[in-house]
Amino acid sequence: MADDTAAVREPHRHDLREALLFGGVYGAVLASSMVAALSQHGHTSRDSRLYDAAWLLVTAFASALAHGYAHYIAERSRHRRGDALRTLVEEWPLVAAVLPTVLILAGAGWGWWPASGVEYAAFVLNIALLFTLGLVTARWSRRPWVVAVLIGAVDALLGVIVVVANALIK
Repeated sequence: MADDTAAVREPHRHDLREALLFGGVYGAVLASSMVAALSQHGHTSRDSRLYDAAWLLVTAFASALAHGYAHYIAERSRHRRGDALRTLVEEWPLVAAVLPTVLILAGAGWGWWPASGVEYAAFVLNIALLFTLGLVTARWSRRPWVVAVLIGAVDALLGVIVVVANALIK
């Protein structure tokens, strides 16, 4: 017979490395995918780049909220007050990972650099971010350098897939 007075089980907490890798990879792939989708029709005006930056930010927050909410409801244990908010706050790496791309798009919208072709800079940035996240987290796990570089390359491949898909779809 189950004990109804059992202590509340502590929900799964992601360590910082896990949160950075997951959120960073998810955010960088999301940013590349959104840039590819938003620049599909060839709109390269300053206003369209500000629009793209705003939509990327909205999508990142919505994805973080959806992911945090899914984690919260998927845990089949009782929750304490504030657990929902803590679960959502743990999604910060996803939002942080899209901010460099938001800055590139917004910068083009503000006239800091040309609005035309800025998506290529965003793709390169996100591929580099994916490689770095894979490399750093592998080294944190004390993987040998060769393995860490391979893991970084596999992570970067996710971004390359988005770029190739974008080229094929256009």
